[in-house]
Amino acid sequence: MVHQYKPRLLVDFDGVIHRYSKGWHDGTAYDEPMPGALDALEDLIERGYEVVIFSTRDAEQIAKWMITWEFPRLRITNIKEPALAIIDDRAIQHISWAQTMAVVKQSYDI
Repeated sequence: MVHQYKPRLLVDFDGVIHRYSKGWHDGTAYDEPMPGALDALEDLIERGYEVVIFSTRDAEQIAKWMITWEFPRLRITNIKEPALAIIDDRAIQHISWAQTMAVVKQSYDI
């Protein structure tokens, strides 16, 4: 039996698939999908990627939400697994420490 390799993409749930307009709010997946999320995930799957949903949320809650909104059934994890890329709305692209620190100071400094 030959296993066909599929490059893995980890896709964050909140703010990437789930609109998340009120932030964590009450801990539920309360919002509609982000525009284009369903089409994009289906396209990635058709292109041969293994798409895995990554979130700290309860996997059952995400699975139920995805069924409600007619998303494909995808594996859900809270573990940062090895992947070709992670698609996340709260990531900082590191190019240099000077650039990274500028983004942190501008976006997150308290």
